[in-house]
Amino acid sequence: MGASGYAGGELLRLLLGHPGIELGTIAAGSSAGQRIGSVHPNLPGLADQVFETTHPGELAEHDVVFLALPHGQSAGLVAQLPDTVPVVDLGADFRLREPAHWSQYYGGDHAGSWTYGLAELPGHRVEVKASGRVANPGCYPTAVALAAAPIVAAGLADATDVVVVASSGTSGAGRGQSSQLMGAEVMGSLSAYKTGGAHQHTPEMEQS
Repeated sequence: MGASGYAGGELLRLLLGHPGIELGTIAAGSSAGQRIGSVHPNLPGLADQVFETTHPGELAEHDVVFLALPHGQSAGLVAQLPDTVPVVDLGADFRLREPAHWSQYYGGDHAGSWTYGLAELPGHRVEVKASGRVANPGCYPTAVALAAAPIVAAGLADATDVVVVASSGTSGAGRGQSSQLMGAEVMGSLSAYKTGGAHQHTPEMEQS
């Protein structure tokens, strides 16, 4: 679900290349009924297939369900699926352990926490394999944790005093249109945003 977004499109690309996976329902919200090739021209194997409307009952018949929805929207759909259906959520809904952190950085009610799916960290791969519900890590938290973990484990740095300077492209903001993400605004330049601990990935980075 949410296959028409940037994260959904990248997930489709990875799944298409996996010899042990057969794609089932490919669903989207406002893009339902459109040809997948018109949204993701880099996926010629799916070009003539159309995005389907999301029906929880239909999703429940699959071996595993992937959600690539905007933050805050996964929990509502998950509540309509049987507990026996394995789910991987690419959004932030189930990443944070502390309800207060969710309320502060995302707003609304905390949906709970699932197994954190950063399998490269010590011990996490076993947990992921044994879990029926997995929260896929965010982009900045993944980069920070994988870079810092070996240094911290070796005792070369204090985990409470790590400074990271990171940059991302505009695709990280999703498909939503915004003047500050237009090519004329960003070409050949960098701009700081959500500084001072305001970025929603802050608690996830500290947690991991």
